[in-house]
Amino acid sequence: MLNPLRKILCSMGAALALNLAAISPSTAADILLPDLGDASSGLISPRQEYELGQNWLRFYRSRVPTSTDPFLQSYVETLIKKLSAYSDLQDKRLDILVVENAALNAFAVPGGIVGVHTGLFEYADTEDQFSSVLAHELAHLSQRHFARRIADQKDKSIPNIAALLASILIAATSGGEAGIAAISATRAAALDSQLRFSRQMEQEADRIGMETLVRSGKNPEAMPAMFENMLKASRFSRRPPEFLLTHPLTESRVSDSQLRAQQTRPRHFDDNEEYYYAKIRASLVHEANMQFAIRHFENKINNEDYNTKPSTYGLVLALTKAGRLEKAESALAPLLEAEPDNLYFVVAKAEIEAQREDFDAALSLLKNKLKRHPNHHALNIRAAEIMMQAGKYKECQALLTRHSQRRPKDDYIWYLLAEVHGLAGNIFQVHSTRAEYFMLNGLFDKAIIQLKNAMRLIEKDRHLHARIEQKLQKARKLREQSRL
Repeated sequence: MLNPLRKILCSMGAALALNLAAISPSTAADILLPDLGDASSGLISPRQEYELGQNWLRFYRSRVPTSTDPFLQSYVETLIKKLSAYSDLQDKRLDILVVENAALNAFAVPGGIVGVHTGLFEYADTEDQFSSVLAHELAHLSQRHFARRIADQKDKSIPNIAALLASILIAATSGGEAGIAAISATRAAALDSQLRFSRQMEQEADRIGMETLVRSGKNPEAMPAMFENMLKASRFSRRPPEFLLTHPLTESRVSDSQLRAQQTRPRHFDDNEEYYYAKIRASLVHEANMQFAIRHFENKINNEDYNTKPSTYGLVLALTKAGRLEKAESALAPLLEAEPDNLYFVVAKAEIEAQREDFDAALSLLKNKLKRHPNHHALNIRAAEIMMQAGKYKECQALLTRHSQRRPKDDYIWYLLAEVHGLAGNIFQVHSTRAEYFMLNGLFDKAIIQLKNAMRLIEKDRHLHARIEQKLQKARKLREQSRL
């Protein structure tokens, strides 16, 4: 028989499978939920939470589009890791997802998973406002709210706990309405208890998040300001922002954050200009009409009195995407002249050269900066992509192989590696790297097929054969665990 917590997780998996079927034509066969032991122990252990998070991450990636923009990924990663250093998190292992979704949302999943929708950039005016949301999510993790909700339900029926757990992950995965529906399916008394506890957790996350903001040198006034932006967004829409569906915002929470901010010592807070470049890139993710974007940025430049650099940068990107390369280069020139080491501007110049098919010029720019910043994610990714365009497959393979060692859990790097191995005709490496990509996405059957194909090609190489056999055993083990 399944133990009580196992029953909970099976119910949660079924709820997730039904809810996510509309996201992708993929089947829900690989819902990855590890055996977390006996619920009688009261709380899920941190190790078990981490296992759950890793399995959820693989499931999520296989069904929801995440961003491949290396600037957005590295910006959000850097900011969250900086905030985490000042948070109460004991386990600093974090996996950060940037999700291509225009909704105002961010979420935390047990085990150190933090997700940020690209739409969050639109509603946060400054980096400190953006950080206030991230600090709040880190507080949910550091205070182990997931485990505490399970403990709060320990004397109640299994179906109610299952609905509670399912609501947490469904809401994070596909939006708040599904999560709310999952909760409201339980009886009214249980619902009221769950929501009361949820409000307590939200208030605690606000308080702990505010402390993280202050310790990290961010402006505490940013939290109530961000709350106001969220409320404003909800007033102008029939449907509240996703974040408010999963994190109900009460008047008391807003006033509490204002009072806490007022209690801190007044000081000057520097504005990080990089945030505005990331914000521009996020806005273009959701803009299909580049002519509209061009007019938008031109109007902004004409109406701005102070800092036109972010809008000019946005204009450069929009002009480049529209193929208007001479105008893009002309707009970029003064930015690069003023800040020749700004990597956002350098990559923008390289992209213009690549569109002209002057790949040598583009790669010369990127390689020059890689000498000083060899680990920079955006430089490595854009250099690899341009090397592929230029037919420099061996060079691209070497660069991506090094970068995959720095970021072994970045599925986009493994995707690019598989592509370039295919272009170079290295069939063994195609199978091997595709297996890595499928493993990260929880598609174990596909990973096993790739590894078996790889083994057939290297039967005489004992050392390599043993390495692939080891990976195959790992894939089989993870697949079996996912089916328990």
